[in-house]
Amino acid sequence: MTAGQKVVVITGASRGIGEALVRAFRRRGYRVVATARTVTPADDAGVLAVPGDIADRKTAQQVISEGLARFGRIDTLVNNAGIFIAKPFTDYTSADYEVMLAVNTTGFFHVTQLALAEMERRNSGHVVQITASLVDHADVRVPSVLASLTKGGLNAATKALAIEYARRGIRVNAVAPGIIRTPMHSSETHADLDRMHPMGHMGKISDIVEAVLYLESAHFVTGEILHVDGGQNAGH
Repeated sequence: MTAGQKVVVITGASRGIGEALVRAFRRRGYRVVATARTVTPADDAGVLAVPGDIADRKTAQQVISEGLARFGRIDTLVNNAGIFIAKPFTDYTSADYEVMLAVNTTGFFHVTQLALAEMERRNSGHVVQITASLVDHADVRVPSVLASLTKGGLNAATKALAIEYARRGIRVNAVAPGIIRTPMHSSETHADLDRMHPMGHMGKISDIVEAVLYLESAHFVTGEILHVDGGQNAGH
């Protein structure tokens, strides 16, 4: 490892898209600070695992401070941690509201604020949110107001931060996925979920990873909400 190696912080890094992002950034030579409730130590000196609840500011502080202590810098933050609960609006409980707000919004606030403060010192950095395409095209088949409230809020924050930091060498973008084929979707649901996309199929985890990597290297792109959704955002 060298002092010039870039460092990325990835939240929700223990499985799915987050786990794939850890591998992808390592292949690019980045050192990685990986955090999630259940993240475990990696057999790789280039990966620092920091377990904890990202909604807790102490976890966010630990992620950034331990990342700096181990690797000396923070170049990129990928806010991947998130929860999606689809219910009719009046069926949501206070617990649903609290957990979605905590993970999707409060977690974003704490770790992004701390990471941006460090990036400002270097006049360089990149922040990427994983949001949801659905917040831009409400679908009666998937009632999900709390996703719109929280992930939609991240889309708005992405644009606001992009403008606030545009002259400080820091870019802020988001990737808005459609439905991604992961183990959380049982095989009997796949046909229906495929049909919800104009392209006729769900996305793959690799589609989201490639979008994040594109934004990482797209140095003239900021404030972008990149829809990776098989055409959902364009229409039906």
